[in-house]
Amino acid sequence: MAATDAATGTAGTTAGPAGAAGSAGAASGESGPGFRFVGGRVCLDFVATLGKRHTDPVERLPEPAALARWFGEAGLLPPGAAVPQVGAAGLTQARVLREALNRLVRAAMDGRPYGRTDIAVVNRVAVLPDLAPQLADGDRTGAGGPEVRWQHRGPVAGAALATVARDGVLLLGGQEAARVKECGNPACSLLFVDDSQARRRRWCSMDRCGNLAKVAGYRARARRKDAAAPAGGAGPEADLAR
Repeated sequence: MAATDAATGTAGTTAGPAGAAGSAGAASGESGPGFRFVGGRVCLDFVATLGKRHTDPVERLPEPAALARWFGEAGLLPPGAAVPQVGAAGLTQARVLREALNRLVRAAMDGRPYGRTDIAVVNRVAVLPDLAPQLADGDRTGAGGPEVRWQHRGPVAGAALATVARDGVLLLGGQEAARVKECGNPACSLLFVDDSQARRRRWCSMDRCGNLAKVAGYRARARRKDAAAPAGGAGPEADLAR
């Protein structure tokens, strides 16, 4: 199935997609209606559209319109552009790509061989026209250089999906694959590239799972302390409830 089945559209440009560097929809934490942008790579943020994989899976792409919204939140649509029309076939193709990427990334994390079928799925989408970087006209000069805009040829949603697939190829074929981790929260399945200096990042986001772990640890210590305290005391839980 060709990626251009995903939508109809016309050529255009956008000023800030993720490409191989990571999603531009949000710097960290949450963005949009339940979408998560914490992976540091657009392909990992796309994998995150199915959340809580190990417990009660959360499908964040329940209908074609959600996929179109994700493209916008991920920075893969031109500023102010109309939301592209995504059909049922396009959504199915996107989910197949997502799960192939998920299996390949986790195989890399575990040191297992890549599945040939998954490789074929990703390559089939990655070979299609994606978002091409273009230097924008204008007077911007200096260390930053001219602004980079991204042009798509043909259906914008198809180009966006191809960009996601190519980012997956670059991740899996590069050195960053060895730095991909899963969030340390057992209830969270989000993947991210650990770009911390000491490579000790544990959580998808300190604002979410990191704080949840801190609160859980505090409560566990408080319960142990309360159990060891003489009867009649209010215990540390009273402080926590304030």
